[in-house]
Amino acid sequence: MSLAPGRRPLPAASERPRDLSAPLPASLSWGVLIAFTAAFALAYLILGLPWWLPALYGAVSILTFAVYGSDKRAARRSTRRVPEDNLLTLGLIGGWPGAVVAQQVFRHKTRKRSFRRAFWGTVVANVLVLAAFLAAATLLGWDLEPEWLANLPELLSQI
Repeated sequence: MSLAPGRRPLPAASERPRDLSAPLPASLSWGVLIAFTAAFALAYLILGLPWWLPALYGAVSILTFAVYGSDKRAARRSTRRVPEDNLLTLGLIGGWPGAVVAQQVFRHKTRKRSFRRAFWGTVVANVLVLAAFLAAATLLGWDLEPEWLANLPELLSQI
């Protein structure tokens, strides 16, 4: 195989430098999570957010926590892993609080610099979209809890 002058072949995957760095301080992750939770709780109490919004974040966070745990187990066993795009998507759709907890509990996905950057980008994007949605709902007077949804807990308890 001939190469153009000055071009070297790429090293084998095992020879490439790993994209690792020291993890961010755990206190930073916990601090962001606590600040978000406090702001969300205040918004729920003061703005009267519908019950389904924190329930949605909670449900997706639990799922995300479980998926991170599964990926950590797969990494230890050298079996099929969860694609990083799936982990990032779960965080983007509201599971990032569960991802933050999972990262700290399992010590997983805390050192790979490219993943950390993408992950915190999804956190910022999620919070901005949530804030824009709540601002639009407040300014435009959207009914975030239609009657059928408001009665859903009661309906489910009768099943």
